[in-house]
Amino acid sequence: MALNNPAFDNPAFKQQRPGLTPPPAPGAQGGAAAATAQHASVNAAQQAHLEGLYAAPSAGAVETDRMTVEDTVVKTVGLFAILVATAVVGWFWTLGGTINPLEARSMSLMPVIIGGLAGFVLAMVVIFTSRKKIRPALIFGYAAAEGLFIGGISAVFEFQWPGIVLQATLATLAVVGVTLALFASGKVRASKRATKIFMIAMVGYLVFSLLNVGLMLFGVTDNAFGLRGMAFSIMGIEIPFGLIIGVFVVIMAAYSLVLDFDQIQQGVRNGAPRKFGWMGAFGIMVTVVWLYVEILRLIAILRGNN
Repeated sequence: MALNNPAFDNPAFKQQRPGLTPPPAPGAQGGAAAATAQHASVNAAQQAHLEGLYAAPSAGAVETDRMTVEDTVVKTVGLFAILVATAVVGWFWTLGGTINPLEARSMSLMPVIIGGLAGFVLAMVVIFTSRKKIRPALIFGYAAAEGLFIGGISAVFEFQWPGIVLQATLATLAVVGVTLALFASGKVRASKRATKIFMIAMVGYLVFSLLNVGLMLFGVTDNAFGLRGMAFSIMGIEIPFGLIIGVFVVIMAAYSLVLDFDQIQQGVRNGAPRKFGWMGAFGIMVTVVWLYVEILRLIAILRGNN
């Protein structure tokens, strides 16, 4: 009885036995040939269309208006290009128009002050307004301001400790490269527990930094690095307190990079709009700038405040 299902009455579901195919009706042979030719032409057109689709380049971030890793990388490179350009300006401005710190007759801290304050304000605006609207112009401004700050502070440190900028730059690139490689290989991933520990450590470090700045401003300590410049002895070896803090902070900055990479990856997976690539690039820049400054200070403490 199941074979009597009317749904299977269509000839396409019925197998003809060899030798039992009914002869075509008169005049049907020519019509069948025409239908076969028409069907073949339709198949050829469809095949050509499919081959054209396969041959065409895949849709990118612009066509889909979706966030991609490649598009975020391009945005990140563009922001760092702005930072480097303004860093050169900050370097020359700080050294009074010369490129060699040893030839500087006077030094100006205006690039450090202006760049630092402007960068902090713009970063806060970008962070607290990005939920409503992402403004790439503000992120460009942040990159330019951070460039002034980085160029100025690098010139000051280079004047005091020649060669330190190259050392800090190479160390920063090494940390970023290793972190990216470990994340890409899947050996390092962000977890809820590690993120909670990271947030607690960040709050503790922020409190320490504010306390250290306060002690320096009120003259409690005359060391150039405040509490960081203090040293304690272990088995007769003088170890700067700033060395321990510096290593701890570099590890935190590296994990912050992992969080940045993880958020970008999640944004791509969730099909976030393309504009969120700016936030991914912004997050990476904030972390890398922080990492560079900490490494710069760490190397200066290791070389001594001579």
